[in-house]
Amino acid sequence: MGMQTSPESPVPVRTVLQLVGGWIGRLGRIWVEGQIAEMTRRGTTCFMTLRDPVANVSVRVVCPRKVLEAASPPPSEGARVLVHAKPDFYVNRGSFALTGLEIRHVGVGELLARLERLRGILAAEGLFNTDRKRPLPFLPQTVGLICGRDSAAERDVLENARRRWPAVSFRVEEVAVQGSNAVGEVTDALHRLDADASVDVIIIARGGGSIEDLLPFSDESLMRTVAACRTPVVSAIGHEQDSPLLDLVADVRASTPTDAAKRAVPDVGEQQALIRQLRDRGRRHLHGWLQREIAWLSGVRSRPALADPVREIERQEEQVLALRDRGRRCLEGSLGRASDDLGHLRARLLALSPAATLKRGYTIAQRADGTVLRSATEAAEGDALVLRFADDRLDVTAGRSHPG
Repeated sequence: MGMQTSPESPVPVRTVLQLVGGWIGRLGRIWVEGQIAEMTRRGTTCFMTLRDPVANVSVRVVCPRKVLEAASPPPSEGARVLVHAKPDFYVNRGSFALTGLEIRHVGVGELLARLERLRGILAAEGLFNTDRKRPLPFLPQTVGLICGRDSAAERDVLENARRRWPAVSFRVEEVAVQGSNAVGEVTDALHRLDADASVDVIIIARGGGSIEDLLPFSDESLMRTVAACRTPVVSAIGHEQDSPLLDLVADVRASTPTDAAKRAVPDVGEQQALIRQLRDRGRRHLHGWLQREIAWLSGVRSRPALADPVREIERQEEQVLALRDRGRRCLEGSLGRASDDLGHLRARLLALSPAATLKRGYTIAQRADGTVLRSATEAAEGDALVLRFADDRLDVTAGRSHPG
C-alpha cells in the first residue's frame, strides 16, 4: 500500500531511498542474460555494463574479480553471458546495480535450442509458408539495401547489380549488423525503406560470421517486421551454410550478397540474348507456318477440279449423256415388252370374246331384262325375246318350243 504524503507532511529522501531499496531487495537472486558492452577492473572488483541483446537498455553489474575469472575463459567485452546476480540499491548514492555472484557463457547449444523453439513458433503462425511470399519485380527501378558500414557485402551487391543492369538505382541504409544495436537499427532501416514507395525490393545483406554474430537476424521482432513488409525482402546473410531465421521469413533467400544482386536485378546481356532467341524462334515458327500454308495452297491448286475445271465439266456432261441414253434404252425396252404383252393379251381376249363367236354366225337369245336363254324350254310361248347378232339385234316373240 502506498505511503501517505502531502506538502504538510513530506517524506525525507533517506526514507524514500530506503523503501526503494527494500522493494528491490524483495526480488531475490535472479539470472540475467545480456551482452557485456563495457568492462573495467579496479583492484579486486570488476564493473561491467550489461546490455540487453535486443532493446537499447543496459544495467550496471558489480562483481568480485574472482567471480569473473571463475568463468573459463573469462568473458570480455562483446561476450554474451548469463549472470546470477542480486539486485542492489545503494541508498547513499541513489543508484541501482546488480551484484554478480556467478557468470556463465551462453553456449552455442543453448542458442541453437532457443532458435529451434522460435523456429517452431514462427512456423506454427505461418510466417514460413510459401503462399505468403511475394515474387520479386522483374525490373526494379530502386533497390533498398540494408548492410553494414563500409562492408564487403555492400560492395558485392552494388558492383554485381550495376554490372548486370547499369540503370538500377540503390537506396543504401548502413546500420550495425552485429551487437546489441543491430536489431533496432536494422528494424528502423527496414521501416524507412518499406515506407518509400519508390523502393521495389529490399535486400538485407551481411557477410559470414559465427552463430553469435548472426543472432540479430534470428530475432523475433525483426522476423515479424519482415513478415509485415509490403515490399519483397531478399535475405543475404552469411554464406551458403549459414541459416538464420531471416532466410525462412524473407520472400527470397540468397546464399551470398552476390547471389542477392543476381536475384534482384536481371542481367541486361542475358535478357537481350533471350529476346534474340525468342525473336528467332518466332521468325522460324512464322516461316514454317507460311511454308506449310503455301504447300497446302499449291496442293489445292494442283487438284484436277481447279487445274482444269472445264475438263471436269465435260466429264460430268459425258456421264449425264451416258445416263440419259441408258435411261432411254431401258425405257424403250420396257415399252416394247409391255406392247408385246398387251398384244398377246388382246389376242387372248379377242379369242375368248363372245363377239368373235357371234361373227362366226352364232346368235344369243335374251329376254327383255337381258337374261340369256340357254335352252328353248326356258322361254314361254309369247315371251318377247331379243336375238343379238355380231353387228345388230332382232326383237322376236317366242313360239312353241320343240325338242332337239
